[in-house]
Amino acid sequence: MRRIIKGLLWLVFSLLPLALLAVIVIYIWLARSVAPASGEAQLAGLTAPVTVARDRNAVPHISGQTLEDVAMALGFVHAQERLWQMEVARMAAQGRLSEIFGEPTVGTDMFLRTLDSYGAAAASFNALKERDRKVIEAYVRGVNAFLEQGGRPFASKFSPEFVILNRRPEPWTTTDVVAAVKMMSITLGANIAEEMERLKFARLGMTDAEINDLLPPLKEDAPPPLPDLKTVLGLASGPISAVHPGEQRFAAVDRMMGQGASNNWVLSGQKTETGKPILANDPHLDFSAPSLWYLAHLQVKAPDGATRNLVGVTLPGTPLVFLGRNDRVAWGFTNTAADVQDIFIERINPANPDEYLTPDGYRPFDTRTETIRVKGGPDVTFERRATRHGPVLPANYRGLQRYLPSGTVPALQWTALAHDDTTMSAGFRLWDFQSVLEFLDGMHDFVTPMQSMVVADVDGNIGLIAPGRVPVRDPANQIMGRAPVPGWDAVYDWKGYIPYEALPRQYNPARGAIGTANSKIVDGSYGPFLTFDWDEEWRRDRIATLVLDSNVKQTLETNRQAQGDDYSPAYAALGPVMLDLIEGRSDVNADDVMALRRWDYRQDKTLSEPLIFEAWLRFATKRIISDDLGDAFPAFWRSRVNAMLRWLSPDAARDWCDDRHTAERESCGDVLALALKDAITDLETRLGSDREKWTWGALHYAYGAHRPFARVKPLDLIFDVNEPASGGSYTLDRGTPNWNDENNPYRATHGTSYRGIFDLSNPDRSTYIQTTGQSGNVLSSHYRDMAERWGNIQAFTIPVSEAAYQDGLLGTWRLMPAE
Repeated sequence: MRRIIKGLLWLVFSLLPLALLAVIVIYIWLARSVAPASGEAQLAGLTAPVTVARDRNAVPHISGQTLEDVAMALGFVHAQERLWQMEVARMAAQGRLSEIFGEPTVGTDMFLRTLDSYGAAAASFNALKERDRKVIEAYVRGVNAFLEQGGRPFASKFSPEFVILNRRPEPWTTTDVVAAVKMMSITLGANIAEEMERLKFARLGMTDAEINDLLPPLKEDAPPPLPDLKTVLGLASGPISAVHPGEQRFAAVDRMMGQGASNNWVLSGQKTETGKPILANDPHLDFSAPSLWYLAHLQVKAPDGATRNLVGVTLPGTPLVFLGRNDRVAWGFTNTAADVQDIFIERINPANPDEYLTPDGYRPFDTRTETIRVKGGPDVTFERRATRHGPVLPANYRGLQRYLPSGTVPALQWTALAHDDTTMSAGFRLWDFQSVLEFLDGMHDFVTPMQSMVVADVDGNIGLIAPGRVPVRDPANQIMGRAPVPGWDAVYDWKGYIPYEALPRQYNPARGAIGTANSKIVDGSYGPFLTFDWDEEWRRDRIATLVLDSNVKQTLETNRQAQGDDYSPAYAALGPVMLDLIEGRSDVNADDVMALRRWDYRQDKTLSEPLIFEAWLRFATKRIISDDLGDAFPAFWRSRVNAMLRWLSPDAARDWCDDRHTAERESCGDVLALALKDAITDLETRLGSDREKWTWGALHYAYGAHRPFARVKPLDLIFDVNEPASGGSYTLDRGTPNWNDENNPYRATHGTSYRGIFDLSNPDRSTYIQTTGQSGNVLSSHYRDMAERWGNIQAFTIPVSEAAYQDGLLGTWRLMPAE
């Protein structure tokens, strides 16, 4: 026995060092996949040498003699730093995620194959100007040059994700590049959710007034009464069929679409200390690791030494600087959220299921068989159908089919699916604009997604243009994009698009300032119809209070403070209403009520009150509305302050607070008291009874989720980038939680993805920050090194002169033409 024990001990102590050594060797091999700061490479197609100097923040300063050479170098750099991110985005656009991730992404692939956004991207490439196609082709050569070059000795060629998932990337194509921009349109798509919700509410028997209580229009809008959808569409009455298991398959699509928001503003010199404009922009998108954005400085340097510069955030997979500045002009975008989507209910021919009804009779569906390859499982084959309006949505998407009349299918018409989308050509013009007027007159090629663009120039001019393709609807169409419409009635067909000259614009307004925040950007004098589904007004009005109409002369610092503002005017309006309804009740904790009474409605990450209020509002929303909406409730469940104010009002269209499942008649005070108890119990379960640990930042953090390892424990601890964050759904420093996530309903999944502030008196003083770090390789020291600074509302400069960024330079790559 002793001999056996000795043998086992010898075996253990012999193998343990070997196993440890193997781990160390593998780690070193993987760690060497991080792009070195300095090096040389030969790229076929370069016309002259290009330098890539990475500054102390790992921001590349790329300088070459032609735009094509700079684009090629950017493609090489993107592939060095963000290839996995690019691979996932490219496979998503193609509807091929399941080849990597297996069955969980089949629904996403099916939806994107149904839209055929990749086919639209291929066609749109041919619609671009020849000079722009050449830039894209150069970028693709740069990406593929990295893929084709040999790796370093004893180093993984690719980042850990490729190794873990045994994935080798295919060569890049020009369609992949255009598709990356198409995917931005898809993630920023708005209105489809509201259309579906109104359909469901109508099917549940709700009146127009009740629907307006759930989805209230802005006070300054006066939409016509919504026609009776049950009559218009022939909706059935009575019970709705049970939830189909296949509906969950499309949950990821719901999270992907319609999540765009943002703040931007621009101030003329009359508002600033320097006498020159200041422009600020912070787009709100889903948090991810790495960040969606990659900061870069691009420079075209002529042989005589003259330079053209572009600085800002690029989207890996494309050669565009989306948000930033050139030498004379700065710009910032927010999602206008114009209504550019309509769902058409198509009536199937009862005698021939391959046909649908049009104003001119029955017509055959366009059909195509799609096969999705699924890693670790059988292929999934389905038939993609399309009508004259657009693709027929999958039957189980958002449970839509359960609410529609039998013998019908929903088809989606959307400007983002255009086959002549020239938006990338508009992006390349950002190199050329020398003034605000040139910018306002030069965005004709911008198709989708419609953006509210503020712009300023070094001469002191400011302006706004909202370019994009927006449908014109028939005056007889009283639904006006708010709900699905009958596809067989020509009244609901689009009648063309708003001319570019008629799109919203401003130039040097008397106010001396312009700001947008996804809410209404035009006044009552504006003629064309944009949407009735504007975002709530709270952030827009807060920008006006803090910045646009402030009597304080504005600086970079005052604008930084505004971007980091964590005061919630929406909760400041709602909180007293809720508290008044439970005041003096014996079934609530008086200390909790007192604490919320004293709260200043700042959603500071160090405070407990914002956490208690958010939990209270979450449970109050559930108790008030879930009984009315049934299966339609989960998709609706989020903070809706304007709606809650209507539900609690004595003038509400119905008694929302009464629980329809009980014999008793509950008051709003009854329900709010129960909801506050729910909230306290929930927080005690999550954080314990020690109130000192109850801070907003303890549960509200920017959730930089890695794809796919956010869902793989313990890899999520390595790959995710999480940062405690102030702010909330209605603050300028935005961080919106997903209330439906029972495990983490308070963490921020969507919010401020980047901050830029531009000083037109000295553009090199402009500041930038994104949420994670420049590298997409988790083993890089620059994978998450911006997160804490981002969380503390800090930023840094990206000057364009070589002397200004030499201090702390990490290294330089020299890219040479291949011999």
